[in-house]
Amino acid sequence: MFLKLLKEDIDVIFEQDPAARSRIEVILTYSGLHAIWAHRIAHGFFKRRMFFIARVISQLSRFFTGVEIHPGAKIGRKFFIDHGMGVVIGETCEIGNNVTVFQGVTLGGTGKEKGKRHPTIQDDTLIATGAKVLGSITIGKGSKIGAGSVVLHDVPDCSTVVGIPGRVVRRNGKKVDKDLNHQDIGDPVADKFRELEKQIQELKEELRRIEREEGK
Repeated sequence: MFLKLLKEDIDVIFEQDPAARSRIEVILTYSGLHAIWAHRIAHGFFKRRMFFIARVISQLSRFFTGVEIHPGAKIGRKFFIDHGMGVVIGETCEIGNNVTVFQGVTLGGTGKEKGKRHPTIQDDTLIATGAKVLGSITIGKGSKIGAGSVVLHDVPDCSTVVGIPGRVVRRNGKKVDKDLNHQDIGDPVADKFRELEKQIQELKEELRRIEREEGK
């Protein structure tokens, strides 16, 4: 069963990555695959309550691959980490089958919860570059999380989420928000500057009004 699982980890790379040319290349050069295999071993020790060994394996994997997966995380079959660098997966995270994540993704906590404090990622989900999925939330089956999004709430099945904070823009292939294009991901810094500019303009108008009244 374990060998079958490792074989599936290789097969999914050929399904998802057109750059994959041969099995030997994949086995020797794909850091995401190395991280997944190391995690499967570490998780086996973790389930047997051999926490120190599990943690050592996970930290060695982090050093060599740039991917940090807590040995307590539960990961299903055909999990694909593309590129891998900077991926962080927390202790109570649960990941289903046929899930793909890209570099810079964080599946973490908000620092407020206890117990189950990391997300549950259901089957057939894709999480794009730099996305942050935080807290004890559920990302529904077949959903897609856009690059750079910050997701803090549950996402329904078959949904596309973009922005900061993340919001659903498509569900079951249909647009939810017609005014938002996928490339128009919100910028909270720019929004704050616009708000400040508006307040400054209002203050200027108020000063002019006071000056006019004093001039009378």
